Amino acid sequence: MTNASASELAGAELLQEAFRTFGEATTALEASYRALKGRVEQLDVELADRNEALRMTLEQTELMRSALDTILESLTTGVLVTDREDCIERCNPAAASLLGLDAGEIVGRRLDEFLAAHALTGDRYPLTTRTGALVSLSTTRPKSDAGHAIGTVVLVQDITEVHRLEERLHRRDRLASMGEMVGRIAHEVRNPLGSVELFASMLRQDLAHDAVLHGYTEHISMAVKAMDRLLSNLLTYTRPANPQRAWHATEGLVRDSLTLAAHALTDGAVETVVSLDEAPPNIWCDGPQLRQVLVNLILNAVEAMDDGGRLTLTVSDQLRSAHESPVVRLTVTDTGRGIEPEHRSRIFDPFFTTRDEGTGLGLAIVHALVEGHDGRIEVESVPGSGTTVTVMIPQETNPLRGRACRAALGWFRGPMKEDA
Repeated sequence: MTNASASELAGAELLQEAFRTFGEATTALEASYRALKGRVEQLDVELADRNEALRMTLEQTELMRSALDTILESLTTGVLVTDREDCIERCNPAAASLLGLDAGEIVGRRLDEFLAAHALTGDRYPLTTRTGALVSLSTTRPKSDAGHAIGTVVLVQDITEVHRLEERLHRRDRLASMGEMVGRIAHEVRNPLGSVELFASMLRQDLAHDAVLHGYTEHISMAVKAMDRLLSNLLTYTRPANPQRAWHATEGLVRDSLTLAAHALTDGAVETVVSLDEAPPNIWCDGPQLRQVLVNLILNAVEAMDDGGRLTLTVSDQLRSAHESPVVRLTVTDTGRGIEPEHRSRIFDPFFTTRDEGTGLGLAIVHALVEGHDGRIEVESVPGSGTTVTVMIPQETNPLRGRACRAALGWFRGPMKEDA
């Protein structure tokens, strides 16, 4: 074999080995490609699954955030939320309404500076906002899972009605204690007073021939009767008779009350306005007791108008809720001197009066009679501008509203208007 043939044979074998190696490499590469393609497809599926899970998580988070926003916006309790630096970053409409501010005037301010600027700090209870609402503040500092503070949440709770109920409860307890004492004193005084009246009447008979001395006994008798009336008022306040309720025409009660108080209205300085519905509601009450309530309120209103003014009596009915009895509202409004804020909580106390000649029993009796009817009495007053007293008497269900006689109330002497 020649050298050339041997060389060609070696080259052919080398080339054949190269093709074989290339084929093996190609086969391995194809296997790797198929494995890589399978892995990529698997990763695509896993990525798609994770993307779908992430999308669902984001949707749920967005729904939860939207729900929380809706709840926060609809809460009647005010909510202020701060960031880590205690700057207010969220304020719901209830908080803005209670504070009497726009959200833009609240958000972005430091919490402590904001509360101090609006006198909402300190240990006072309750706190009063610029709108006049009575509120209480409660503060919480939520933390992250790692235990780090993430801000502050302040709840602004409107406690105006709660405070009013607390005042009513305190007043009731106070009046009950005073009433028990007054009732005992009234009974103790009435016994010797009867003896004084008895002996005065005997002296009056014996001294009928002496005009001067007989006049003295008349004065004694008049003084005894005045004291007896005072004691009767005290006993009415301490232990008012159980209401003997029946249906009464409201217009008739108003007319009778104005007639009984006519002596205070006939000088012409007070203009009287009566506002009734076209079909005034009948009222389920004790007629004489409710007349006494109206008379006392009318006299109190007239006495508050030193230089005359306008006296307005309004009657309306309303349904408090589907589960409660309806209520008849009797409102007496005057344009007098009003009630000073420091006297507001004491006006129903017996013997409390700002007039030198007053006994301080009129409104105390009103309160007792209204409470006896399971009713409620509210007072709104602005010093120098007048007072509005509203009596609310709960009613039995009465489908017949009853149309009272619509006389023009011309029987009343003095300037008077009727507002239908």
